[in-house]
Amino acid sequence: MSEKVGPTVRKWMARLRGNSLADRTRADDPPLRAELFSADQMKQHGRTLAGAHQLARRWAPDRLLARLADNERILTEACKLLTAALAADRRIVPAGEWLLDNFYLIEEQIRTARRHLPEGYSRELPRLSSGPSTGLPRVYDIALETISHGDGRVDPEGLTGSWRLTRL
Repeated sequence: MSEKVGPTVRKWMARLRGNSLADRTRADDPPLRAELFSADQMKQHGRTLAGAHQLARRWAPDRLLARLADNERILTEACKLLTAALAADRRIVPAGEWLLDNFYLIEEQIRTARRHLPEGYSRELPRLSSGPSTGLPRVYDIALETISHGDGRVDPEGLTGSWRLTRL
């Protein structure tokens, strides 16, 4: 990666991971990885989380669609940089190749989210009042736990079986 592209991509990745409620993550934070759980361990972890989550009673601003638009801009710019690097006969990392090859899937998911998530939707979601995800929708913390303990693999069967018990 060129000297100019490297810091730019790191800055965008930090913004993608960032949270306008609080900058809890930094570009140099380790990836979302933790001990890998079997299906039974994931169910037990779901029970533990359900018992530990404290829900906030106050209203929180809706930032979901604005965050989606910001992330879309960042990903589009990253694709432009990667395309320019390829045009200049530069090698790109496999993750960059994956992004270019599969960006149409990301765009499709963004369109689906815009179509099905009305403005103000995230205000209705239960939010956490304590812990590392304070102020964020509870589902965000569940998603982070699923990703980190599932090695980034998320599928409908695993989600319905493992996290069904996290309902309060």
